[in-house]
Amino acid sequence: MTNRTRTPGKTSRIRYACQLVCAFFVCAVLGSGPASAELTIRITEGADAAIPVAVVPFAESGGIPSSDKVSSIVQDDLTMSGEFNTLAPEKMLSLPSQRSEMYFRDWRLLGQRYVLVGQLSRSGDRVEARYELFDVNREERILGSSASASANNMRTLAHHISDKVYEAITGVPGAFSTKLAYVTLDRASGEPRYRLQVSDVDGKRARVRLEGKEPILSPAWSPDGEKLAYVSFETGRPAVFIHELASGNRTRIAEFRGLNSAPAWSDDGRSLLLTLSKDGNAEIYRMDIASKNLKRLTNHWSIDTEASWDHTGNGFFFTSDRSGGPQIYHKSSENADPRRITFGSRYNARPRPDNEGKYVYYVHQRDRAFHIARTNLKSGEETVLTRTESDESPSVAPNGRMLIYATKQSGNSVLTVISADGGAAYSLPASEGDVREPAWSPILH
Repeated sequence: MTNRTRTPGKTSRIRYACQLVCAFFVCAVLGSGPASAELTIRITEGADAAIPVAVVPFAESGGIPSSDKVSSIVQDDLTMSGEFNTLAPEKMLSLPSQRSEMYFRDWRLLGQRYVLVGQLSRSGDRVEARYELFDVNREERILGSSASASANNMRTLAHHISDKVYEAITGVPGAFSTKLAYVTLDRASGEPRYRLQVSDVDGKRARVRLEGKEPILSPAWSPDGEKLAYVSFETGRPAVFIHELASGNRTRIAEFRGLNSAPAWSDDGRSLLLTLSKDGNAEIYRMDIASKNLKRLTNHWSIDTEASWDHTGNGFFFTSDRSGGPQIYHKSSENADPRRITFGSRYNARPRPDNEGKYVYYVHQRDRAFHIARTNLKSGEETVLTRTESDESPSVAPNGRMLIYATKQSGNSVLTVISADGGAAYSLPASEGDVREPAWSPILH
């Protein structure tokens, strides 16, 4: 690694580190206004080549709860992916619930490519769903299965069916049963209340996992989906915690002098990438969680931060200003030389790679606006994906087909989900207030 001849003094380096990392993290949650516990979906843009799918209302027997209609949730899931154009039930010519009731000619007349039918039956506290997916043009059943859940857990049942339908059509696992973690800020009481929340991917069933007066930043999911790592200022200085969601137990694992930020889990869940300035400069470290042993992975007078493992689990991307402004770099292994990835503007930060090694997504500045962009790692081609102007904190869905980020709409902070090519979008605004720092969970089993 080649260093520049002239290096800034220690005081200016620490000051600039604080400015840079604060710009990446702290400013992301310093909005105002009360925040509700649950987000609401608003479709803002659909894909031009969306696949026509009819989700027929499921037949019911045995007293099915009316609050969460399984077929309606499945329809909403498929619609919000941006890849499907669902047919409104009132436009359907019939309401079949099984193969013997299917008249494929009717569905062809309606321009449908696929039709999902099903039946719900209740026995005691359990509800069973039997469902079938048909290819209209081929007049064939391409999926037939069943699943069950408790009567008070219908949303989980519906998201499971959505995942199976999505995979049957696209060949890619669905991500509707995954979770979102995010941070809200409520100033209604006169003092800030930061809340770390976890919800379904559609914003429903939100639960507060941590609440306090000090900022909460950078939530990151463990690979098993059972824990979150994040940064909290509750002790008056930034510290990294690991939070077990089932028990609520929390462990403070990094509270060194200076910066403690940007946790990112390894694939095996045994270590974290961290940004620490304990030795005077912001650098990337790997911490073994069990032993707390640290290995320094970067060594440069510049500010190195926001590391994220690549798809191999051996290398990592990170943000560095070693070229004069924040840019994305990649190390193919812990001991490899860093390679610069982004060149399209003076500011590219917070890298988030997909799980196949095709793209890296990041915050990109252009004409004084901040967008979400991606770079093709093979060709180097850069594509700006978003049209909004204050975008930050990208997080990639575990199936690689969608991307969530925080942005502004009409002066309010919202979460927006787009397809990975930028061709479709929906937003998840809180009914009031600020919502930021989204993190998409892995696929939960």
